[in-house]
Amino acid sequence: MADQPNIVFIMADDHAAKAISSYGGGINQTPNIDRLAKEGMRFDHCYVTNSICTPSRAAILTGTYNHVNKVFTLDTYLDNRLPNVAKHLQTGGYQTAIVGKWHLGEGKDHEPTGFDFWSVLPGQGEYFDPLMIEMGIEIEVPGYATDVITDKSINWLEQRDKTKPFFLMCHHKAPHREWEPHPKNRKLFQEDVKIPDSFDDDYKNRANAASQARMRIKDDLKYADLGLVQPEGGSEVGQRIMLRSTLRKIPNPEDVTMLRLIDKDTGEVFKFNTNDELSTFKYQRYLKRYLRTVESIDESVGRILDYLDENKLAENTIVIYTSDQGFFLGEHGWFDKRFMYEESFKMPFLVRYPQEIQPGLICKNMACNVDFAPTFLDFAGLPIPNYMQGNSLRPLLKDTVPEDWPEVAYHRYWMHRDPNHNAYSHYGIRNQRYKLIYWYNEDYGLPGTNKGGEEREWELFDCQTDPLELFSVFYDPLYKEVVEMMKTKLEKKMIEICDVPEHTINPKI
Repeated sequence: MADQPNIVFIMADDHAAKAISSYGGGINQTPNIDRLAKEGMRFDHCYVTNSICTPSRAAILTGTYNHVNKVFTLDTYLDNRLPNVAKHLQTGGYQTAIVGKWHLGEGKDHEPTGFDFWSVLPGQGEYFDPLMIEMGIEIEVPGYATDVITDKSINWLEQRDKTKPFFLMCHHKAPHREWEPHPKNRKLFQEDVKIPDSFDDDYKNRANAASQARMRIKDDLKYADLGLVQPEGGSEVGQRIMLRSTLRKIPNPEDVTMLRLIDKDTGEVFKFNTNDELSTFKYQRYLKRYLRTVESIDESVGRILDYLDENKLAENTIVIYTSDQGFFLGEHGWFDKRFMYEESFKMPFLVRYPQEIQPGLICKNMACNVDFAPTFLDFAGLPIPNYMQGNSLRPLLKDTVPEDWPEVAYHRYWMHRDPNHNAYSHYGIRNQRYKLIYWYNEDYGLPGTNKGGEEREWELFDCQTDPLELFSVFYDPLYKEVVEMMKTKLEKKMIEICDVPEHTINPKI
């Protein structure tokens, strides 16, 4: 088709919307990513269907929820014989490529399919001199991962078949843990970052899952996370992060005056007089490393946008910037993701396409990562297959809202109590104002596998009056009708996508 647009899909790993300046977080500046917001549309209610890397990527590629594509956890991989959006685009006339993080498994059953060219990181990948699997061959590429992925993406654009439209998935490793910045950016952000209002959360007035999670900045970061030297020793220098690991958490002792932490690059020694000083040090060290790592992502986006401009491709190219999920940047005292709480659940999503999208638009309607694949196919003028469960975002991008547009976003996290984070399995929905969560706490979230008989719990948040999500109002009599309304919407959504409603088939509360 002569009018098929090119598509460049840029996805970071764990990039919180708050760390993109066009979202108004106020903690950093991302001028290149912001170009997409200024020249296109920013989505304020784009949500992930499962806030963890591997399942999110499967949902994006297939346009299906994880109970359909069977990628539930970090340990369940995508069957590459399944149809995916790259295959549809490839057979529809596109030249396709994926560069960077894949994280959907390796070997002949899980390597990328549907791509004319692929060069991906094995597993999580490395920040420096990363190993990559390129068309089935493992190679080592010198340099910093963000630069390497950008170079390879631009090189492919340069060498592509210029008679065909192109679909490029540029998938960055950054800013994933352990947040290792490019050496040139290590001195950025010398001023302290504002600590979130909910940093000292006491986890009261909510389900038990919040207090049990092991994602606390004060207690669960390891030495490598903060660029510190891990001393020799056992439990006296910190707990293991998990069984059989040699990596240890930075201690949070009652008496901090004897604690010495050492910068791995400069040898600087840090001492503390109070627990508050230590907590603030951990937070600032974490946030600054994270933001320094984001800096290279923004530089990468600028390089790709410049390439499109210089080669007169910008007008007919859809450029998307997103992350595979959100991330906690100290809210509730946490790092990481997994939960349906807003900072983890919300994805940044910015789109520019001069031919159809007016500049500077902001979308407040619900969108999900299962919507991405149908959107690509819609713009390409190709049929959207009936197995896909998402909706094309194209009407929203034209600033119109269909009457039957979904009112809710659905989330389900299956990786119950993984040994590193202890995050409980749950599912729920969010509409414009309310969020309903059901914690069903079963091993790996699979029906019929509950071994401990753990308590099941509901939560309801009024996101308008309680945007920090500190007070569940599920049992508040004033919200009785809201509870029933949201339960009805949840059950309707689960029927629509054919997911298993544990709260009705195996009710305990």
